[in-house]
Amino acid sequence: MSSLHGFFPPRTPSGKSAIAPEMPWFYSGNLLTVEFRTDPKSVQALLPEEISLAEDDPGAVALIWADWQSCSQSKEELLDPLRSQYLEAFVVIRCQYQGKTYSRCVAIWVTKDFSLARGWFQGYPKKIGSIGLTRIFNHGKATPRLEPGAQLGASIAAYDHRLATARVTLREPSQTDGFVNGHPMLHSRWVPSITPGLGNSLDQLITMSGVDADLGQPWAGDAELELLDSPWDELASILPIKKMIGAYYREVGVTFNGGKLVLDKSNPKI
Repeated sequence: MSSLHGFFPPRTPSGKSAIAPEMPWFYSGNLLTVEFRTDPKSVQALLPEEISLAEDDPGAVALIWADWQSCSQSKEELLDPLRSQYLEAFVVIRCQYQGKTYSRCVAIWVTKDFSLARGWFQGYPKKIGSIGLTRIFNHGKATPRLEPGAQLGASIAAYDHRLATARVTLREPSQTDGFVNGHPMLHSRWVPSITPGLGNSLDQLITMSGVDADLGQPWAGDAELELLDSPWDELASILPIKKMIGAYYREVGVTFNGGKLVLDKSNPKI
């Protein structure tokens, strides 16, 4: 009898049909980050009971657009760009667990199924959406340049409903690309039991961060941001904007090669 292979389903004798390959996963792309403040009570409402608000600036939120190219160790995805290129937009808050400050993604939309599968494995609450982000190129008139005054636009939609619109004007090179998404991630991985009423079959708190970071020069700027709700997605109502902080643009490269189990509520002995 042949054995079945695949890091993710579907498993087949060859393993080629898996929606995503084994780690490590490599990422190269551009990030547009818009930071703002909301009521800390709104952030607290999105945290499970074992996680508390960050002590410093607990209402800070980052909304990040990413234009990614990614691949596995073989890099074969780069020769079939539909398997390597995608966009995503994600909402990050900061939190605290056992005295340590973490970043935590509380909403995220992506354009490809392989990114969705990787995200659920990592504890990102990914959904399929439509993402728009102005690209910067080095030649021609149909692009902003990486220079003072450059203007970029970004948008999020899901199920044909607009959820966010941003306009950013870059101002100057910066020492940082923001502070909200600057910590290891603290995520929840959970799967409900197939039997109704038995809770979760998987219920874990995990932490992770990228390695081998290769980072470009960050730029700071000013942003206009509008958040919306739809019949199927909450954004404006759960994290209403109180005050804008700023915006940042940066080219980045990073590797993901696993995380660490922090708390296993489905198996407390671990």
